[in-house]
Amino acid sequence: MSRLFRGAYIVWIALRYGMDELLLTSLDRHWLRVVARIVSVGRNLEAPRGQRMREALERLGPIFVKFGQVLSTRRDLLPQDIADEFARLQDRVPPFSPDVAVASIERAFGRPVSEIFSSFEREPVASASIAQVHFATLKGRDGQERDVAVKVLRPDMLPVIEKDLSLMRMLAGWVESLSADARRLKPREVVAEFDKYLHDELDLVREASSAAQLRRNMEGLNLVMIPEMIWDYCQSDVIVMERMKGVPVNQIERLRAAGVDIPKLARDGVTIFFTQVFRDGFFHADMHPGNIQISLAPDTFGRYIALDFGIVGTLTEFDKEYLAQNFAAFFRRDYKRVAELHIESGWVPASTRVDEMEAAIRSVCEPYFDRPLKEISLGMVLMRLFQASRRFDVEIQPQLVLLKKTLLNVEGLGRQLDPDLDLWHTAKPFLETWMMEQMGPQKLINELKDQAPRYAKLLPDLPRLLHDYLKQNPADNRRELEQLIAEQRRTNRLLQGLIYGGIGFALGLIAMQVILRVRLF
Repeated sequence: MSRLFRGAYIVWIALRYGMDELLLTSLDRHWLRVVARIVSVGRNLEAPRGQRMREALERLGPIFVKFGQVLSTRRDLLPQDIADEFARLQDRVPPFSPDVAVASIERAFGRPVSEIFSSFEREPVASASIAQVHFATLKGRDGQERDVAVKVLRPDMLPVIEKDLSLMRMLAGWVESLSADARRLKPREVVAEFDKYLHDELDLVREASSAAQLRRNMEGLNLVMIPEMIWDYCQSDVIVMERMKGVPVNQIERLRAAGVDIPKLARDGVTIFFTQVFRDGFFHADMHPGNIQISLAPDTFGRYIALDFGIVGTLTEFDKEYLAQNFAAFFRRDYKRVAELHIESGWVPASTRVDEMEAAIRSVCEPYFDRPLKEISLGMVLMRLFQASRRFDVEIQPQLVLLKKTLLNVEGLGRQLDPDLDLWHTAKPFLETWMMEQMGPQKLINELKDQAPRYAKLLPDLPRLLHDYLKQNPADNRRELEQLIAEQRRTNRLLQGLIYGGIGFALGLIAMQVILRVRLF
């Protein structure tokens, strides 16, 4: 019953804010518009449509605000007025009371705010769907003060999210029961993934640990800065971190006036994303402009500043390998290999004809090569691939939904910074590096290093194990020992062959790398 009430409320809000005007204008059904007006008696449509849509999403709660944030990064898909209003959802959602924020901080740390901070700005600097941020100056134990940002979770978030997730689960079940094609999309699994991400985002300690992991991963790249978490002041509903100072990435004219190389900034953004995905398998998955700033400080000029790590994505080694090989084959325009990879992964039935799937992928991807980003829409490519996938019963992989959403965010960000960005050319070095690591001698060396501790522990026990074995039955053992000696001789000959073969194999790998560098890209 609560789900039905929630569904009715969503419909009422949509009507109240005139969202039906956008949905029904293309339908020649006058009676539908009349019914909508009757149901929402007293509504006022004087405000601009973008403002009304943004306010409707804010009224509906965090899940809908998240949806608006994703759309806000795709200005190529939205009218200008709606895109401008949705951009406000990134960090300008109406804040909750500063008194509530202060009470949450004092409850979390068991002390008055005045004992923790020498100054605390009651007006939040940013307010989003899940939490809001206040600037403060932290008192140090050694007398040193430090500028910090205090992130406070919105109160009573869990019940609101649970209601919407319950409704989404119900709708997903209905969708699966209505269509076999819908079952291929795995809507319930996708909702389960969304459920997990949202609940993770409600635990700020988890966010802090994700930030710490990304900070370690990005050390040495010198392209992105991630705030340090102050662990003495991190709780599930309040975290304190290093204050970062930068300019929002979507303020392009301000960045250009400060002397930032905007095309390089776009390339660096792609570099950061692909490094996190293919090298680390651990990536920032909420990369809308409200969470990305650019440093103008002299010693870090032009570097990205990443904020808000409530949603991070992870990839298994299998997923990384599958994706990297697909991208590599795609960049080589080897559509046959792309089709083979789908079959090998089990994402399409084994009976699928490779040549037919190859032709379908070629028809989707070939028109987009050698074009700048302003002439490419990854959203359109993914949509066409999705349409083609229906013919071959491709199963949607829920664990990759977050990656696809982030990839669309990255494309939208890159499009705003530099429409002439060559996304494919920028991504190639990462795939080349990945291929070398997976196929080259370094991979073998790394595997040996990983196994070395295990063998080092086992080798000292071998003489004792052999002695215990020989003591069991001398007569039988003599026969077995003779067999063992004969087997050892054969093993020695085999070992010699393996050594020579290994040398040949290593030379072959070196030759393969040379060929790959010449032909792969």
